[in-house]
Amino acid sequence: MVCASFAAAATSFATPGDSPVTWAVTPSNVEGPDGRSWVELELDPGASVDEHLAVRNVSDRDVTFALTAADGYFTPTGRFNMLPGDKQSVAAGIWISMDKTVTVAAGGTAVVPFTVTVPDNATPGDHAAGIAASIYSQGGSDGTQLGVESRVGFRVMTRVKGEVRPALSMKATASYVTSWNPLEPGSADLTVDLENTGNVRLSVDPSTMVNDARWPAAGTEEARTLELLPGDRRTVSIHVPHVWPMGIMTIPLTVSQGVIAPDGATQSLDPVQESVTLWAIPWPQLAVLVALLLLLAGLFRGRTRRKKELVRLVEEAREAGRREAGTP
Repeated sequence: MVCASFAAAATSFATPGDSPVTWAVTPSNVEGPDGRSWVELELDPGASVDEHLAVRNVSDRDVTFALTAADGYFTPTGRFNMLPGDKQSVAAGIWISMDKTVTVAAGGTAVVPFTVTVPDNATPGDHAAGIAASIYSQGGSDGTQLGVESRVGFRVMTRVKGEVRPALSMKATASYVTSWNPLEPGSADLTVDLENTGNVRLSVDPSTMVNDARWPAAGTEEARTLELLPGDRRTVSIHVPHVWPMGIMTIPLTVSQGVIAPDGATQSLDPVQESVTLWAIPWPQLAVLVALLLLLAGLFRGRTRRKKELVRLVEEAREAGRREAGTP
């Protein structure tokens, strides 16, 4: 069994019988870390560029780290990751070449050069890779063989020059959640399936305006902007509270989008807009209405019965009076 983790900041890892190893990996120049969080490149097909990474060993002993590069991707939660060592890279991960290991003294920092070479037949657009320094241990406390690989690294984004074709596909559905208290509104749940069908990274922000309020509400975790690589798919859920059932309802949905440039700037594009239709049947209110109608009908029938009974009693009294008047 092999377990792997990827972190973009300093992390600690303890191996059996040894003191913990703490290290960090960042982009660098020839002198050391240069303040970048990751590497952004823009190259022609067939071009190459030399870069550097810095491995900082914060441990109290010398450590030899394995250096790897692999295709990169975003997880469903929006975090960047790279393929584990047991999966073969087929894209930008194989564009990176460097030494396979580096030994860093206790408390020291090692600068390692690496080269990114774009193939001649590379397609225009954005290509993601990750680069990491890792350590590996094997063995389990219960006698089982457990391999654990812990990695620290950063992403390497390469924009291959050529025609930029941003495109976003969206499909949305909605359902209504009924509140069985007739005096309280229900809520609507929207499911938005997004796919980057273009060749460049997109920044997307799905939202809806209901009852003059924006959902997801600004500043919440659900409202954070998403980053989609070419080919990425992401499903977003939007919960809209305080929606009164009005039968057939139409909820407007807007997805703001923009192209993320290699320098990190975002170029806005026209938003994608769609209307989502859902059934919001006011069952509790209908139940109250039916109950009121039944109550009114019962009162009406009772009043009619009492009126008929009164007429019958009056007729009986009159008949009794006529009989008494005709008796000697």
